[in-house]
Amino acid sequence: MMDLPLVSEAIPQSGDLRVAVFESSIEAMLLLDPYDDRIVDANPAACTMLGYDRTLLRQTKVSTLHAGQLPELTVFTQAVLHKRAYWTTALTPRHATGQDLRLEYSGCIVSHDDGALVLLTLTDLEARRRRNVDAAAEDHMRGGIATWQRVERVFQDIERENQLILRAAGEGIYGVNAEGKTTFVNPAAERMLGWTAEELVGKEIHPIVHHTHHDGSHYHDHDCPIYAAFRDGAVHQVDGEVFWRKDGSPAWVEYTSTPIRDRGMVVGAVVVFRDVSQRREADEKLHAALAEVDRLRERLELENAYLQEEIRIETNPRGIIGRSEAIQKTLRQVKLVAPTTAAVMITGESGTGKELIARAIHEASGRSDRPLIRVNCAAIPRELFESEFFGHVRGAFTGAMRDRIGRFELADGGTLFLDEVGEIPLELQGKLLRVLQEGNFERVGQERTRTVDVRVIAATNRNLKQEVQRGRFREDLYFRLNVFPIESVPLRERREDIPLLAQHFLTRDSKALKSTLRLSEGDARRLTRYDWPGNVRELQNVIERAAILSQNGRLRIDLPDPSGTQPATGAARQKTDGRPAVMTSSEMRDHERANIVAALEACAGKVFGPGGAAEILDLKPTTLASRIKALRIAPRPRAIG
Repeated sequence: MMDLPLVSEAIPQSGDLRVAVFESSIEAMLLLDPYDDRIVDANPAACTMLGYDRTLLRQTKVSTLHAGQLPELTVFTQAVLHKRAYWTTALTPRHATGQDLRLEYSGCIVSHDDGALVLLTLTDLEARRRRNVDAAAEDHMRGGIATWQRVERVFQDIERENQLILRAAGEGIYGVNAEGKTTFVNPAAERMLGWTAEELVGKEIHPIVHHTHHDGSHYHDHDCPIYAAFRDGAVHQVDGEVFWRKDGSPAWVEYTSTPIRDRGMVVGAVVVFRDVSQRREADEKLHAALAEVDRLRERLELENAYLQEEIRIETNPRGIIGRSEAIQKTLRQVKLVAPTTAAVMITGESGTGKELIARAIHEASGRSDRPLIRVNCAAIPRELFESEFFGHVRGAFTGAMRDRIGRFELADGGTLFLDEVGEIPLELQGKLLRVLQEGNFERVGQERTRTVDVRVIAATNRNLKQEVQRGRFREDLYFRLNVFPIESVPLRERREDIPLLAQHFLTRDSKALKSTLRLSEGDARRLTRYDWPGNVRELQNVIERAAILSQNGRLRIDLPDPSGTQPATGAARQKTDGRPAVMTSSEMRDHERANIVAALEACAGKVFGPGGAAEILDLKPTTLASRIKALRIAPRPRAIG
């Protein structure tokens, strides 16, 4: 290894006097070659302070002495070379025992034939602190004047020595003393906050730019994260806070508050912050977008499940079939009301195709690209009406295992068809009225108000005017729903449409059975003579049954005789040999009807509850109500007394 030069060789122009000063100085000194990363020489004081032999130090790299601090070491040496003199307390050399030392470095340039060397003076900060304890106490006794002056000098030194860094930094930087007074503000902070340094220096900055939280609540008794650096003397990093600009707008920031010490005492703090408002806004938009995606995905999944269910249960054709005047009138009404957003009330007997009319209105409207959501109000348990209409959140009631979207929200932008609207409980009708009037609702178990745009089409086989008079239906809801009434005419009042409908059902069933079946003239006459109490639904069932029973391409249509209750295909089946009589389906229907009428008369018209007809017949009340409708049994007024 090539021998390293001594000080006298490294600085031949300096003479014996400078060499003597280097050798005998009580200040620890190192002579460094910043370009070759080596220690040229070390005086005895430096050897003592660092705990190394002089020869060993002269064989040690500067970066090895400052392991893990290469960036800080590079910044320091470059600053010395640039300014010809610089100081720092950021470097902590490693003692021979492995302990990190807290030192202050003062560096200056020393000329040399082969280039510039750096003469480094090392000061032990702990020793300085101990020496100055007494002086600090004396300063305190004299009113703290000397301490104040030192504090001012500390911040002046920070600002002076780091002026280039402060001006070039993209982050906002400012200093505060222990009293909260601003000592300096860099240009980036001025740009971010809108305040000039002249407006802030010498004043308490936090009542100006950091007085309240984003929600408007105030900080109390310096309850500010920045002041925590004064209390515990530690570095604090904070995000999710706001600084208030001069124009009153908030700037979301993240900042670091670093305490400044002088002689062991915390005398202030330097705050470095960056404006993260745009990033936070982007994050919020991203979260909102993700939430919207989740909401739309849930909605699409539910719509898909709903539509799949509709496909399974849908049996009626999509089109309205018929050429009677009654059907033509209905089609004209559909054409008139479809382009509007008016509520429609469709009335008529069961099985007359009220849902077909609702679908025709929806498909001819501007909402046809959104779904038509159907709700059978007669099939919903009383306690689940609100959840079915408006949805619920997880835990809203027993059995609510997850959030569920309601039918109104599912129909947003589309049409909601309320079939059997007269079955809606009176206590829920007010909430339904609110949605129709204001377009607002809340899910069960949630306070958040949601807004929907839904067109409502209602259908009923009841006389809602009578229901209003009896107090079973709200009058205001009735008028809200009955904006445009349409009557679905029963099949017996448009007999000319019966053959068309029958052939339509027959063609569809023939395809399913892979056969060719046609309606004969006699079949058409028989179908036309029948009154069809079950309307189109009954006709569909009869044709389907006839197609199944057909033989050799001939239909077997089984209908009650229009003049009585005996079947048109044979005589009564009363046996005379003592065996039980066998009844036809028509006879069974008449027998069941008579049985239910007798039970109602025995209970004075009471259907539900103790002593009601359902209890006598041993039927569920909902089953009995369904049979009463199917058999067209008129309700018997209950006696008052």
